[in-house]
Amino acid sequence: MTFLTIGHRGVMGVEPENTLRSFVRAEHEGMDVIELDLHLSKDGALVVMHDAHVDRTTDGKGPISDFTLAELRGLDAGEGERIPVFEEVVDAVEAPLQAEIKDTAAARALAEVLTRRDLLDRVDILSFHDEALAEIRALLPTARTALVASRYGLDVIDRAHAVGAGMLVLNLRRLTLELVEKAHADDLKVIGWTVNTPDHLKLVRGLRLDGATTDFPEIRRAARFTA
Repeated sequence: MTFLTIGHRGVMGVEPENTLRSFVRAEHEGMDVIELDLHLSKDGALVVMHDAHVDRTTDGKGPISDFTLAELRGLDAGEGERIPVFEEVVDAVEAPLQAEIKDTAAARALAEVLTRRDLLDRVDILSFHDEALAEIRALLPTARTALVASRYGLDVIDRAHAVGAGMLVLNLRRLTLELVEKAHADDLKVIGWTVNTPDHLKLVRGLRLDGATTDFPEIRRAARFTA
């Protein structure tokens, strides 16, 4: 497999995260894949934001689920950017996407969009939530899915198999060569996050990972010269 560099929420180290500006910059910088996060608005729109609350990344306050899409559109998501919906990201860039389900209620809405827009070949579906991946598997049996984990042990391999995931996206700080080798032996790809320094990239290479999720375009360029 070709080593992948994945733009984390676009390229959040240099642009406002999870905005169209960040996604377009990630594509311009040559990221192989672009990662984004999904929640549902009060009126059921598939909105792109990491946190369950708008406080950290906008000038608003409160849970996303308390806002309609129109109300969310009125918030500043950084440098004048607006909170996008998933369909807008699909139209704004051509790169493959990793869509991470943050709110399990978003699974069904995402499945509907992927089916309607014929996006299964372009979008990998990620989640920390086993139940969200299981629901996607039931709705879209051929979808490519990945289990995300921050605190984990070797059991994460069994969890991935239980929900039909073909990839693990794991916190780099806890990764071991033993886990990576066991995952690869079980036909699971392994991506590490967040890879933001040359030392991080050296560790990724030493662990023989299949890819790295990064906040910075420079990691993409560095990865090309350390293949």
